[in-house]
Amino acid sequence: MKLSFMALWNGTQPGWRNFTSNLDKVRLVCAAQRSHRHQAASCLCDHLCSTENFRRGEAGRLVTKVMSSATAVSAQGSPERMAEPPPWMQKIKANFCRVCGGRLAVSKPLGDKEWRHVCSSCGYVDYHNPKMVVGCVVEHQGKILLCRRAIEPCRGLWTLPAGFMELNESTAAGAVRETWEEANAVVHVVAPYAHWDIPLIGQAYILFRAKLAPPYTFSSGPESLEVALFAPEDIPFREIAFSSVAVTLRLYCEEVRSGTFRLHHGVIEKRPGSLPNDPGAFHLRDHVALDVTSATEMSGQAGAA
Repeated sequence: MKLSFMALWNGTQPGWRNFTSNLDKVRLVCAAQRSHRHQAASCLCDHLCSTENFRRGEAGRLVTKVMSSATAVSAQGSPERMAEPPPWMQKIKANFCRVCGGRLAVSKPLGDKEWRHVCSSCGYVDYHNPKMVVGCVVEHQGKILLCRRAIEPCRGLWTLPAGFMELNESTAAGAVRETWEEANAVVHVVAPYAHWDIPLIGQAYILFRAKLAPPYTFSSGPESLEVALFAPEDIPFREIAFSSVAVTLRLYCEEVRSGTFRLHHGVIEKRPGSLPNDPGAFHLRDHVALDVTSATEMSGQAGAA
């Protein structure tokens, strides 16, 4: 394969005289490499699908589904093969350089494989990275604490207390702070519960299991119209604000009934242009779940001692 690429590049094959520029040359080589890599990825995917479910290991941890490396790579695309910026890149509202005030343009800086917002005057690169959302699944006497949103998006719908992580705080501290701000509730974090990636909107959700702590009170914060405790069977799933919250609550309710809690990770794939609370516009892929009930309960007891 490499020999044929080099022969094309050096112009030693007869068919090469049909091409008139180095650009055509690069396009042909990339196309051949893309075909070769696609075949390799397909073979890897077939192998992974044949071993999709792990069995319970010696430690008693259960993995419900393994992430496919081929799927994860193909979902994002290979940056060096993207001839144009992805559509979502054009939607990021970055117009002027924060250093010199020059106009920003979407391009690939020298030596970078990703599309960036680059100042056309001074060359400053304005990086945009995914945002971290942190929050809590708060349980009290068998019920779950939910907040009815007072702000957009999804004003009037129910959600878990959660929000954007601030600088100079940990994920757990941020989750506790958001719960206090939105529900005026003091909570004790029990264990990590879920990590959901949502590539389409550039967000990652980290949610913790938590218990309501003394004085066991709650009320509406500035961003909430109402705060209430719901039994699992009474949760208004038709009025849940976000896909990440809907996925989390359904899994949590199942595990409350089974008495076995797990640690979850997965990718929420949303349909472009869909609303945040559209139940038919997303699906969970590459879901991995580990049984952590024993470990977390023992850790909680040790901390209390």
